[in-house]
Amino acid sequence: MKSMIRASLIVSLALATLPAPPTAAAADAAAADTDSPIGLWKTFDDKTGAARAIVHIYAQDGRLFGKIESSFTPGAGHRVCAVCSDERKDQPILGLVIIRNMKRTDDEYSGGDILDPDTGSVYHCKMHIEGGTHLVVRGYIGFSLLGRNQTWQRVPEANASAGANPR
Repeated sequence: MKSMIRASLIVSLALATLPAPPTAAAADAAAADTDSPIGLWKTFDDKTGAARAIVHIYAQDGRLFGKIESSFTPGAGHRVCAVCSDERKDQPILGLVIIRNMKRTDDEYSGGDILDPDTGSVYHCKMHIEGGTHLVVRGYIGFSLLGRNQTWQRVPEANASAGANPR
């Protein structure tokens, strides 16, 4: 009888040390992360395909914004947006908000704008997630047909600044 109680106690202790199964809320939160553009994204040069920057997309007042978190361009830490024509003129490139006021509509985000800090041009913007790891960002003038897409890659936060010049 003592050996049965001892065995039962050992099994109970072993079960108590196992991690708890994920709750439905935790599973939903993990799934929502891949459906949301909130997080870090690696951008690429249209012509060369080389990595350009890490953009942090975040929510503020029910809308999405994106700022340049780090850059793969040498000297980016000392650059300012000299070609910008709005309140971002002469602001540092690192930390510069380049996506503003995006709202979710069905399975895409739109209604905001995106800044090209190389030219100072501001475009209407739409974006949507593909496969949880790619963000298709479309900047356009007037009609969505008059624009171009860029595909950004999601970056795990632990790897965000590997090789980049952080703030």
